[in-house]
Order: sequence, then structure tokens, then C-alpha cells
Amino acid sequence: MENITETKYWHTLDDGRVQCDVCPRFCKLKEGQRGLCFVRARENDAIVLTTWGRSSGFCVDPIEKKPLNHFLPGTPVLSFGTAGCNLTCKFCQNYDISKSREFDKLAQQATPDMIAEAARLTGSRSVAFTYNDPVIFLEYAIDVARACHARNIKTVAVTAGYICDEPRREFFAHVDAANVDLKCFTEEFYQKLCSGHLQNVLDTLVYLKAETDVWFEITTLLIPGENDSAEEIHAMTTWIKESLGPDVPLHFSAFHPDWKMLDKPNTPPQTLFRSRDIALKNGLHHVYTGNIHDHNGSSTYCTGCGEILIGRDWYELSDWGVVIGGNDEARCKSCREPLVGVFDGPPGTWGRKRQQIQFKT
Repeated sequence: MENITETKYWHTLDDGRVQCDVCPRFCKLKEGQRGLCFVRARENDAIVLTTWGRSSGFCVDPIEKKPLNHFLPGTPVLSFGTAGCNLTCKFCQNYDISKSREFDKLAQQATPDMIAEAARLTGSRSVAFTYNDPVIFLEYAIDVARACHARNIKTVAVTAGYICDEPRREFFAHVDAANVDLKCFTEEFYQKLCSGHLQNVLDTLVYLKAETDVWFEITTLLIPGENDSAEEIHAMTTWIKESLGPDVPLHFSAFHPDWKMLDKPNTPPQTLFRSRDIALKNGLHHVYTGNIHDHNGSSTYCTGCGEILIGRDWYELSDWGVVIGGNDEARCKSCREPLVGVFDGPPGTWGRKRQQIQFKT
């Protein structure tokens, strides 16, 4: 299978180098060089994607694991990624994939039609681009999305949102839902620990809210002593409320030592509880805790009467207080207050199962 595909987001500089314009890193490459992401390279005086059709593995997960709590709850999603990343997060929890510089990590090959058909055969309602950031394999992701939509299967992007304006518009035109990783709310953190910039991610969030119909949720991994202060959580959640509105779900996730940040302790549950309280007091309607066992912080509540609408135990649904009406509108069973999100009937029953998928080549 051919793994090299042409790209269009690049231009030639006066000094003869070619600049990649997919993300704000703007890698400037000589012939044969690769960008920091490792998968976009200069060949024959153009930028090409070197991992089209190659994956680090396929797995059917619960949609809640992405995490998405307001998008087709309880349903299975076929997840896959490639290799490489355009950020350098020292705390990466998928570093064996995202930091890979070896193509032997990409053991499986699959065309977009093969992926979409596998999703259909496994009963997956959606396909997720995840494990590493899909913006760096944009062309492959878009081709997969087209194949999925032809079969009425939705697409999900799990992304850090570190992408330039023009490719951002093309990419999200093919995406139905996203979880955007807002790593912190300070420029210092982004520069020191991720080699990136905060504003570019905020621009993606504002774009999604103001100019698209993509359903999106936000996740912040809380790292002790780095981005978990009450002041920073207050500033971040105030910005979300004012810039995106109160209904964008926010997930606070617990950190565990990994990759190049082994000197930090696990996030205490109390930090997540406190952060959730701050966000709720600042007017956000749906705030969740992740990577810990917390039924209260994992469940969805009615903004009208306060009743549990969707109870969760890890990735397993328990309570269901939602009624689905015309136009797939979700409402509280008790008071009929609307519930934001994407729903199209009763909840799925996939639970916390995880199913590996192998393609024959």
C-alpha cells in the first residue's frame, strides 16, 4: 500500500526551504528533512504525509473514554492513531505512540474504506482519530471521515487544537465531534512543557464554537504544582464561560507520572473536586472529573431541577433520566429542561468493554 500522499498546506521560502503551514510550528525544511511531528516531510520540493494508511492500532472503546459525555452516550467508537505529534508535552501519556520515531510502531495498514467498514461491522457509531493528534495526519483523517460519512458513521477528533486557520477549517468540516485538550491556561506552561502557545489553542476553541456545528468538549489534565492552582482554574473557567458559553462540557483529568515528568505525584482527588467546584461556581453547567472513581463528578445533571440525567460509573452508564423528542432533542425526564449534546435515541449499552481490531493485509 502506498503510504506517501501529497499535501497542500506549505509554501517555498526565499532561501529555498519549504515551510509546512499545517500548524503554528511552521517547520522550515530542506530536502529529505522531517518536521517536528516526524510524519510530514519534504520530498521533491514539497511537503508530503508519510503515514497515509498506516496506524499504530485499532480498538473499539466506549465513547465516554475520549472523553465525550454528551455525544451518543453508551455507544462504541472505533479508535485509531498513527505516530508522531506536533507538541512536545513532557507529561505525554501516549508517548510510545506520539513520540515515536520508528515506523515499526505503525504495524497495521488500512484504507479509509477498510476502517469505515470495520466500524460498521463492529457496530461502532463513530470513528475517533486519537492516541496522537490527527492534525498531523490531516489528509488521512479527512479521507477516513469521507468513507465513514458515506456509511452514516460519525467522526470524532481527539486533539490539542494546535493547528492553523486554513487547515483548521478544512479539517473540522469533516468532523462531527471533538475533545480538545486545553493543557493549561498560561503561556509559560505551553512554552516550557509543550513547546507551543496557548493562544493558538484558544483560537481553535473559539472557532469551533462560533463558526461550526461540531460538538466539542474540553479536557484539562491537572498536574500538581504546574496548572492546578485555584487562581488558574478560576481564570480558565471564567474564560470558557465568557468566550464559549456555559454549556461546553469540561473534564478535569487526574495526572499520573509518565514520559519525562516522573518527579510529580499523582493528582490528589481533592484537587479535581476543588477544580470542579470552582468551574461550577463560575457558571459552567457540565463539569466532570476523570481518571478517578467519582460517580458524582462523572454524572450529568439537569441544569433546571438538578436531577441526575446520565449516571456513570467509570465508562458504564447507570441512571438515565433523559427523554428524546422530535429532532433528537434531549430533555430532562422530570422537568423537561433541554440537555445539550448529540443524542438520537436510547443510550447504548457498550459499557467499559475494549475490543482490539486486527486488519488482514
